[in-house]
Amino acid sequence: MSRTRYRTRAAPRPDGWRIVPVDRGDVGIRVDLVLLRHLADEPGVSRARIQKWIAAGRVTVNGEPAPRIAWRVAAGDVLRLQTRDLRGRSRPRPEPMALDVLFEDGHLLAVNKPAGLVVHPSYKHAGGTLFNGLLWHAAGWPSGDAPALLTRLDKMTSGVLLIAKRSAVVAALQREMRAERIEKDYLAVVHGVPTPARGTIDLALDRDPWDRRKVTVTDRGGQRAVTRYQRLGAANGVALLRCRLVTGRMHQIRVHLAHRGWPLVGDSTYGLSGPSVPFPRQALHAWRVALTHPVTGDALAIVAPLPDDLQALLGTVGLAVPGGD
Repeated sequence: MSRTRYRTRAAPRPDGWRIVPVDRGDVGIRVDLVLLRHLADEPGVSRARIQKWIAAGRVTVNGEPAPRIAWRVAAGDVLRLQTRDLRGRSRPRPEPMALDVLFEDGHLLAVNKPAGLVVHPSYKHAGGTLFNGLLWHAAGWPSGDAPALLTRLDKMTSGVLLIAKRSAVVAALQREMRAERIEKDYLAVVHGVPTPARGTIDLALDRDPWDRRKVTVTDRGGQRAVTRYQRLGAANGVALLRCRLVTGRMHQIRVHLAHRGWPLVGDSTYGLSGPSVPFPRQALHAWRVALTHPVTGDALAIVAPLPDDLQALLGTVGLAVPGGD
């Protein structure tokens, strides 16, 4: 999961080069795939075109031309791209939006994102995103404060999103995340009955070489990915799990559970082989985030109530809605 402050695509620098931001999700990934991810909303950009740019020396890593197309990005690497033929993207604008605020003080904000809401602006979603609403919400914050997303969720996943208000808080919580001291618990409804009732899935993940929008389990390289799960109940061939992300990789829970034979109900990307249980989205909810407040030192446990659609699903299959934290 990305832990960096949201960065808009700025206009080309006077020297004709643009810095391409690198986050934790890029570490260990081929440089061409990293660029493809960050330029996905630029018209006309393709993997083949990026590879031509690398071969032509239009991409640098730490000031030197990328050694090869398959070079894997390391933590701290600085990528630059020669910006000719690429248009800039305007800064996202504040838009009025009703936010379900779960926690807020002068340093942190936590909101409950509904399923169906896009988090980040992109070429296809220039407006109407959660970030546009956060900018509107931040209009009254002190000068210099701005929303910085510390976690992110897929469009069709609901639940807690954590936002910092200043760069010092971002840096402090990034350190906590790297040390795996922030608890991130999800509720998932899956096909099958996971056995044993609790366990750990430790399987490296990488981008699917045939479809950059997907992730796959790999035994060659990839990124370390660890998910702990606990079965909370099972009925009629469906189970409710509590999943804790030890690491935060793209689509991690969805891919890990599907690989073990327990695809998420409603997951049309990774759950095609599962039995049919009508549900219009992946049955996944970011339920709880627990951390030590980076400024006050207080213990925080922020819980997003299960949305109505998931409560109805549990009722349909005969499972109880979990309570407490």
